[in-house]
This record gives sequence, structure tokens and C-alpha cells, in this order.
Amino acid sequence: MSSAPTAPVVPAPIHTVRLGHTGMKVSPICLGMMTYGSKKWREWVLEEDETRPIIQRAIEAGINFFDTADMYSVGESEVLTGKLLREFQPRREELVIATKVFNPMSSAPNDQGLSRKHIMASIDASLKRLGVDYVDLYQIHRFDPNTPIEETCEALHDVVKAGKALYLGASSMYAWQFLKLLNFQATNRLSRFVTMQNHYNLVYREEEREMIPLCLDQKVGCIPWSPLARGFLTGSRKRSDGKSETVRAKTDDFAHSLYYRDSDFTVVDRLIEIAAERHAKPAQVALAWMLAKPVVSAPIIGASKLYQLEDALTALELKLTPDEIKRLEEPYEPHPILGHIY
Repeated sequence: MSSAPTAPVVPAPIHTVRLGHTGMKVSPICLGMMTYGSKKWREWVLEEDETRPIIQRAIEAGINFFDTADMYSVGESEVLTGKLLREFQPRREELVIATKVFNPMSSAPNDQGLSRKHIMASIDASLKRLGVDYVDLYQIHRFDPNTPIEETCEALHDVVKAGKALYLGASSMYAWQFLKLLNFQATNRLSRFVTMQNHYNLVYREEEREMIPLCLDQKVGCIPWSPLARGFLTGSRKRSDGKSETVRAKTDDFAHSLYYRDSDFTVVDRLIEIAAERHAKPAQVALAWMLAKPVVSAPIIGASKLYQLEDALTALELKLTPDEIKRLEEPYEPHPILGHIY
């Protein structure tokens, strides 16, 4: 049973940053809501009573940026996100809520992708689950090779003009695909993508080749997913078995397909070394490295325990030297493209 309603929390002072080149201000870290919803979807997901203190602490700390998606817990993450944010911050204008569209929501052929039909149905369904009149950032979760970009871009523009979303964002794809979308939007004076939610962290830096230079050139802010490589950069994984003791690490096959190369462990060794020198945790140093990148507006962190959120907040005060950044980046070896290949 849920606890009694809690009085609204007055956020603590926290510096804010512009979301990309927009005028909207967000906290320098975004709380990713994939972790919260229903265990029926993933064993490691936290349900309402476990989630409540984390959301309360995030609001107390001044975090105003929350990212979810329709497919997380098949809609239950959006429901829980809306419910708990209203509980702790009833002033809608104080919140920046982001959600996403693309992935299948059922086995129905039109309940997936980036067709006009699916986008229009999905934004309404997301707003209903979240319990809001609009979202601040509506993102395409992936590139849809089966729908003309003209159809997708025009539908998204109509979502913005209808007042159902304030800004548009995209997520992992090839840079050439993103540029096609941006060029079509610019040529036709449509609402443009202002953010790229890409796969980027100390052990996956392939985005530095094309996507990040493109975002800098096109004035698009990055809000990277998995900045701690799904826990790999906490330093808890071992070369011997590649797994830590957490439920997620033991059951997250996707993470094992992304990381766990020998060179990845070498990067973590360097991370642990610098963290010890700075009397910090490896996760804090990994986040501080990302926060130092000009293209990054706000990394999206996941937190299944309160201390993980506290570590992320502490990382905001940790400023790395150019030499420390160089040492962290030296052991990196190229990876195949990971995170958005069909």
C-alpha cells in the first residue's frame, strides 16, 4: 500500500544548464526512469514503494529533469513517473519531463515505429499515462528504416504545434541518419531535434568520431544514456567472471553484449587509480569526465539505490584536470558500433 501523500518538497539550490541551445534550463544530471515501473518487465526494476524515496531525494536535491519512455515496463514507468513527480513537485512548470516513442508496445503491426499513425497515438497514450497536458521533450527512441523521414518529421512537427510537446529529441542512430532528419526539418521549417540521447561513456566513445562533431556543428545538445556503462564503470565487475553481485548485472545480457572487453577493464583500472588519488568513487570520476565534455547537457543516470543518486550529485562538484582526462582516455580501444544496430 502506498504511503500517505507527502508535502511538496522545496528544491535545494542547484546550478542549471541549457538543454542544448534551447532556452530551457535543466539540472546537469537527468534521472533516467527505466529503473522504475514493474518487475514483470525486468527482474531488477523497482516498484512504487522502492522508487518513492529516490524520487523524493532527487527533487530535494534540485533535479528537475526526468527521462522515461513508453516501452519501459510497457507503460508502467510513465505511470509511476507521473504519479511520483506530482506527489513531490505538483508545480508542473518546475519539471522537465522527457519520454520516447518507437519500440513495440504490443504485437499489433501499427503499435511500433515512427509512422504518423503510431506517433499520434503514442503521444496521446504517453500524456495519459504521465497525467500531464504536454511533455517537455519528445524523443524518437531509434531511427525507423521502414518509415519515410518526411512522414516522421512532419508528424513530430504537428505534435509540437498541437502543444503536446515543447521540444523534440532523437536517440541512438548513425550520424548520417540524424543529419538527414535535421536537414529535412531545416529545409521545410519544421520543429528540429534539439537533443541527441546517445550511447556514450568512458568505455564506449565511438560517438566521438561522427555523432558528437555533428551535434556540435548543428547545435544539438547530448544527453547520453548509460554514462556509467550500465554499472561497469563503478569498478565492481571482475575480469574473472565479468559480473558483480547485483541482480541487474547478473541478468543484464544487453550490458554483456556492449562491454566486458579486456581493454574495457583496463580503462576501469585507470578509473579506479584516479578515483583513489582524488578520494572519490570510480562512478563519480566517470561522471565528472562526461560532465567536462562541452557537447553534454546532462547525462542520464540510473539509480536503484539512494547512494547511487548521492554519488551522482557529488560528481557535480568534482572537476578533473586535463592530465586526469588524458590518463582516463589513453587506454581506450575502438569498438564496433553498439547500441542501435538492428
